[in-house]
Amino acid sequence: MKTVVLGMSGGVDSAVSAYLLKQQGYNVIALFMHNWEEEDNGCCTAEQDFEDVKRVSEKLGIPYYSVNFAKQYKEKVFSYFLDEYKRGRTPNPDVLCNREIKFGPFLQYAMALGADYIATGHYCGIDHNQDGNHYLLKAADQNKDQTYFLNQLSQQQLSKVLFPLANVPKQKVREIANELGLVNAKKKDSTGICFIGERNFREFLQNYLPNQPGKIVDTNGKVVGEHIGLMYYTLGQRRGLGLGGTTEGQGRWFVVEKDMENNQLVVSHGDESVLNSTSLIATNVNWIPACPGKQFTCTAKFRYRQSEQGVDVNVLDDGNVEVKFHEPQRAVTPGQFVVFYNDTCCLGGGIIDKVIK
Repeated sequence: MKTVVLGMSGGVDSAVSAYLLKQQGYNVIALFMHNWEEEDNGCCTAEQDFEDVKRVSEKLGIPYYSVNFAKQYKEKVFSYFLDEYKRGRTPNPDVLCNREIKFGPFLQYAMALGADYIATGHYCGIDHNQDGNHYLLKAADQNKDQTYFLNQLSQQQLSKVLFPLANVPKQKVREIANELGLVNAKKKDSTGICFIGERNFREFLQNYLPNQPGKIVDTNGKVVGEHIGLMYYTLGQRRGLGLGGTTEGQGRWFVVEKDMENNQLVVSHGDESVLNSTSLIATNVNWIPACPGKQFTCTAKFRYRQSEQGVDVNVLDDGNVEVKFHEPQRAVTPGQFVVFYNDTCCLGGGIIDKVIK
């Protein structure tokens, strides 16, 4: 019997994944990851989550363990998160958490426990192909597909993984959990970044990065207000600018640009086409399993909650990529990931470094 160590979070997806793996004849071990130490002020709900892991595991009759990766998380993920905000960018720590923790130390720990495979409750699939390559497949439930967050995984990391929810719709997951009487059957899906939790994002960042207030200007350079620090704003943002409406009646102000050199937040109102861009340059590009070619056409996402968009990709001599959009794209944001797709697979992705109007 093959042994699978499953990353169990306390949520319904990983709980049902454990059940499905057991039904498939695997010896399943649940492993809960504790990735953040500071749980004051309603941050992570790790204690309650682990309690749910225990109750689900006991219900399913599988052993469970807890492991602390907080040190690795701060070094590999949180430090990156802070560095990106210092640069005025908007990072996606969930992508790095997968590459650096869930498929890094977690994988090593699982192998030490005697695992043949690891598994997670991600909505995606894996094809351990006879050609020796491992392909990251889109989930059958396209509304829940989470390949975006796994775009940085290597062939080695994917070689030992199973994704039990590849062909299971979210609604079916809830139904199975209800039928089994699992304690987390109706538990809400987690959203946002674990180490911030329900706390105010600005207040959290202020604990780690000093405020650098500056001027808010319109696209003509006219001062219209003051910002509390460029790191607290994202492209296209409307709320929290403190500017109210507009005297011309042309709609609310929204963020157009973060001018780091002059510490100015550039805003506009009315025509949102100023947020559009035609191409981007991406760095730190990872291909699964290999780059499709020097130049090719595929689809891409520039944020998780977005439909795939047609693009032309040009691989540059330094390994970075130029991505030209078939249609102008709104509020493409440096620091986020561009992730590439074909009909069935996630091809990989990279960090959006420069956006071209």
